[in-house]
Amino acid sequence: MGKIALTGDRPTGKLHLGHYVGSLKNRISLQEDKSFDEVYIMLADGQGLTDNFDNPKKIRDNIIQVTLDYLSIGLDPNRVTICVQSALPALTELTFYYMNVVTVPRLERNPTVKAEMVLRGYNKDDEGLPVGFFTYPISQAADITAFDANVVPVGEDQKPMLEQCREIVHKFNTIYGETLVMPEIMLPKNAKATRLKGLDGKEKMSKSLGNCIYLSEPSDTLKTKVMSMYTDENHINITDPGSVEGNAVFNFLDVFCEDRHFEQYLKDYKNLDEMKEHYKNGGLGDVKCKKFLLAILEELISKFRMERAKWENNLSDVYDILDAGTKKAISKTDATFKRVKKAMHMDYFEDKNSIINEWKDILKV
Repeated sequence: MGKIALTGDRPTGKLHLGHYVGSLKNRISLQEDKSFDEVYIMLADGQGLTDNFDNPKKIRDNIIQVTLDYLSIGLDPNRVTICVQSALPALTELTFYYMNVVTVPRLERNPTVKAEMVLRGYNKDDEGLPVGFFTYPISQAADITAFDANVVPVGEDQKPMLEQCREIVHKFNTIYGETLVMPEIMLPKNAKATRLKGLDGKEKMSKSLGNCIYLSEPSDTLKTKVMSMYTDENHINITDPGSVEGNAVFNFLDVFCEDRHFEQYLKDYKNLDEMKEHYKNGGLGDVKCKKFLLAILEELISKFRMERAKWENNLSDVYDILDAGTKKAISKTDATFKRVKKAMHMDYFEDKNSIINEWKDILKV
């Protein structure tokens, strides 16, 4: 088997720069990498419902928003397959079976699940905690294994989910024989880009926290957000020494700044190290830093805006991309589920004669 990659997003809102540095840039690299035979990108609308079940319109509306974000950053439907999760029946059936190889305590220990529960105000004894949300790692394992994915590009915060998927694969294969493909995680190559801080300096950029910059951010809103970013609360005057650690502006510069940007937008320095040193010693103001960052981000996001506008004017083509990709994914995942059912000896209606002979042996007739 060649290299197959699967990744995706819950369509609960437009995608932001945290998604871009955490996983989307990796997907561009994947589609350019000729060593991969197949790359699937899934709109996980079913998983999006786990904490939005009372608001399905939110999920439906964001199918188009996230698809446009994909296309705007340069994902090519001729080289990657974009599909919709809820249209793939094999995924829910696999989830149903995998639930039998995972214990409740193991789910409770999953760091990603625990972090998401805290973020949404749940605890394990909460009567309002949906089972679908709690069993999210099992559903994700079904997604990965259904596509026979052996490479899963994700952000670092998803490592515990993939570890749990690997446990499910190992246990299933131990019981039923080598049936499922063991996946490997693919993290962003730039260690600084594994997680982009929020505008408020918090460790995670998140739609739900309202501290993000979207890939389709208008220029005026982008300016407002950058100029209000968290820096160093003790850096009150320009002459004051400043800290770059925990400083959201410098976290963004670590991720997005290149040496060429200084020649274009800030000739005072040759590189980011020089700029940081000046800031730490005092004499460099936050406003100047933010204006420099704004120029860099505007250069990047303006490209996304232009490409998105093209697709917004061709929605019929976007529909056809999703339709064709989902049909291909149905074929792929159905084949895996058929293999799983055979391994579990639940393929009752594949061969009538063999089943009848099996029944005769059981009944000795």
